[in-house]
Amino acid sequence: MQTMIRTEADRDPEFAAWFTGMAGADVVKECIHCGTCSGCCPLAPHMDLGPRRLMHLAREGYRNDVLASNTMWLCTSCYACTVQCPRKIPVTEILYALKRRAIEAGTYPKKMPTPVMAQVFQSQVSSRGRMSEVWLVLRLYLKTGIGRLFGFAGTGISLLRTGRVSLKREHIERRAELAGLLAAVDHDKEGVAA
Repeated sequence: MQTMIRTEADRDPEFAAWFTGMAGADVVKECIHCGTCSGCCPLAPHMDLGPRRLMHLAREGYRNDVLASNTMWLCTSCYACTVQCPRKIPVTEILYALKRRAIEAGTYPKKMPTPVMAQVFQSQVSSRGRMSEVWLVLRLYLKTGIGRLFGFAGTGISLLRTGRVSLKREHIERRAELAGLLAAVDHDKEGVAA
């Protein structure tokens, strides 16, 4: 386990205020530091900070440590931490909110493909109303390492040949209505963050 020495100067009070004002994060102060969330997480041994430690750093405003952490990107959304928590802290939902914040700030671990995939997915859905697996994978690997794409070429060709995936870029009708809905959600998120 790495030792972190932090000072008051490392804190970002605005980040702490955002975190504590976020839905579900208000109960983090009820945490009894039992470690159940980290203990039941199948990927905790691979995380640089356990879920409990990450949430407490966020609550105290250590923005840079939190947003650069790999913890939330390794979360598989199994909800074991949330289910097992004796204080019913919605750990998984908090990790999702931290992921969104890291993407918005552009301060996520650069070697991890998950944040890039989330951005590509969101871009496709926003512009076309649908997601195309082939174009998602192509854009993901163009951004994270084209060499890895060649390792999946055989599988991709097989899927194309059997009709399991298509190169066609489909879109929904009434995309303007979708754009309005997404804008309303973004507006609501800004209101909650303020």
